[in-house]
Amino acid sequence: MHEECGVFGIYEDKPTDVASSAYFALYALQHRGQESCGIAVNDDGVITCHKDVGLVPEVFDRDTLEKLGKGSMAVGHCRYSTTGNSSAINAQPLVVRHCKGAMALAHNGNLVNAQQLRHQLELNGAIFHTTNDTEVISYIITRERLMAGSIEEAVEKAMLTIKGAYSLIVMSPKKLIAARDPNGFRPLCLGRTDGGYVIASESCALDSIGAHLVRDVEPGEIIVIENGELRSIRTHCGGKSSFCVFEYVYFARPDSVIEGVSVHEARQNAGRILYREHPVEADVVIGVPDSGLDAALGFSKESGIPYGVGFIKNRYIGRTFIQPTQGQRENSVRIKLNVIAETVKDKRVVLIDDSIVRGTTCARIVKLLREAGAKEVHFVVSAPPFVNPCYFGTDIDSRDKLIACRMSIPEIEKQIGVDSLHYLSVDGVQKIAKGANCDFCVGCFTGEYPVQVPGEMPKDKFEYKISEKQNRK
Repeated sequence: MHEECGVFGIYEDKPTDVASSAYFALYALQHRGQESCGIAVNDDGVITCHKDVGLVPEVFDRDTLEKLGKGSMAVGHCRYSTTGNSSAINAQPLVVRHCKGAMALAHNGNLVNAQQLRHQLELNGAIFHTTNDTEVISYIITRERLMAGSIEEAVEKAMLTIKGAYSLIVMSPKKLIAARDPNGFRPLCLGRTDGGYVIASESCALDSIGAHLVRDVEPGEIIVIENGELRSIRTHCGGKSSFCVFEYVYFARPDSVIEGVSVHEARQNAGRILYREHPVEADVVIGVPDSGLDAALGFSKESGIPYGVGFIKNRYIGRTFIQPTQGQRENSVRIKLNVIAETVKDKRVVLIDDSIVRGTTCARIVKLLREAGAKEVHFVVSAPPFVNPCYFGTDIDSRDKLIACRMSIPEIEKQIGVDSLHYLSVDGVQKIAKGANCDFCVGCFTGEYPVQVPGEMPKDKFEYKISEKQNRK
């Protein structure tokens, strides 16, 4: 399972070191994407951008930030690719310059009609430099801007055309604009600094620069910040929201607050509900770092079974740890996680993780516990089984590779080597964020999506080799 993307925007009343603010915010959002990152700074209408493949501290150093200079606005982005391959050319923010002025755009999400729109634009002469759907959005906004009276009006009209998941930050020479799709699939929040406003994927980014959370951007809402003033356009608001519930289960940082609910508390609630649905008898509850830890704590509190620290995680290995050969893949779990044998030896262990995708990683984790002397291993998952693809920005594998599509629960138990396997129910996962100001999308669990989805999400035609294209005919 891979992350989404992280977006950040800042508007200050007077020129300041907004590049550094964006840098720290992206550092806080690094968990949402580790393939590439970038920052665009607006200095009195002149937009300067630096972006590349790599982690935030790899792409930016002090000299790079100084070259970006001071400004009154900045937009930042960290990326994990769901549409378009991993390359420097697909890094964001995307900066475009046209007769109506310059624009920098950062996008989190996935359009369901990106291929259709791109084909239409190409037939009308559009030339694309990237393979991501963010460039499609930029073309639609630019096209609308030619006839619209303002950039925000262009964004408002573009939202009638683009379909799917998008949390956008758009920076023009004078304005910072945020927009969230009418379903609210992906998170986006508004914050305040002493001298301005910030927009971010998660509130943890606001905390990193000393800003305070004001509220979430509503589904369908467009926020415009200009001349130090904020206004809201709500013509696309009012529909039923469909927030990705897996943000609470896995994607978001536990110290973030989304839709009025602490992610940390939501994950503990998942553990509590898991025990009510599957009361396992055991001696210790442990979680797989990091997203399984809070659920394990909730399971322990609800059950009375002691909570234990079962694994130590190597903090110098990120979520995108490179495993180039089969032998290295086999050893990767040992490098990333090490069992504390004293916690599990001769004990019945409840092991909690956020999901099972292919089943290979959890099988290796279970093997580590067995080798450390665990007497029983009961695998409890804080999400329902993945049986369908996601079309809104979550990189879930194809059905033929999802273990829950190929095997029954007893077969999975045997495959991964556990004494029992239990999943959180679909009804249960929708209750973990108690009091959230939204409804949820659970299409990857049920196959029922809140908007019409394509039959498949094909790879971009320019990412196929010639021989692959011939074989597809």
